Amino acid sequence: MREVDARGLSCPEPLMLTAEALKSGNDPVRVLVTEPHQKMNVEKFAKDHGRKTSVTEIEDGFAVVIE
Repeated sequence: MREVDARGLSCPEPLMLTAEALKSGNDPVRVLVTEPHQKMNVEKFAKDHGRKTSVTEIEDGFAVVIE
């Protein structure tokens, strides 16, 4: 599983990093973000591209796993 650490980055950087990671294949990608709106944006992006997501709250933000 690839991991994208986008904690502390401003939009649209988390989405750009997520898009780049998803281009590399169909393997799951774990995206780490700091803010709730970033989590929602990554989830929406994944769903718009036909991928499923699951979210876990972590100490300093959220981990979004894109299947």
